[in-house]
Amino acid sequence: MKLIIGISGATGAIFGVRLLEILRDTKDVETHLVMSQWAITTITEETNYSISEVRELADYYYSPKNLGAAISSGSFNVDGMIIAPCSMKSLASISMGLADNLIARAADVMLKERKPLVLMTRETPLNNIHLENMLKLSQMGVTIFPPMPAFYNHPKDLNDMVNHIVYRLISQFGIDKLPQEKVWTGFTKKEQKNVSY
Repeated sequence: MKLIIGISGATGAIFGVRLLEILRDTKDVETHLVMSQWAITTITEETNYSISEVRELADYYYSPKNLGAAISSGSFNVDGMIIAPCSMKSLASISMGLADNLIARAADVMLKERKPLVLMTRETPLNNIHLENMLKLSQMGVTIFPPMPAFYNHPKDLNDMVNHIVYRLISQFGIDKLPQEKVWTGFTKKEQKNVSY
């Protein structure tokens, strides 16, 4: 499987980094990474990773300015693309078909080739423009995947939350890494006794 991984400048850079770490350790997955200029700033500000360490997590890396990169063409066959996190600027560029940098161009290619595109949108609260852009892309088959934490899995720390969200994210591509004890299987018998209907 070949996946394009985009990291934009929205807060939440750790999601993209952790995604790359998990995919690096996943058999038969080849990753093609592009980070926006603001992603580089955000990674430096929010994490302890250097930019070179993040680049090394991917099989291939492209400059966001390189619109001649392999991933800018539909003739380069990939299985899909994930942008994690996806800023509202990137969302708007994709929605308008602007293709003004390699992240937006690669996403545009996913749309025209009818390939899976998953956007981990990061903003709160959302205004009408954000919502309209998400709806427009959702109606085109894009998966809008905001990083909502789950609590049924009893996360012990922030790493647990990040991991669970990333595991759910890659499951969109049939990659099952979620530990069985973290999968929702319904209320336990003990809990059901306390529920009145």
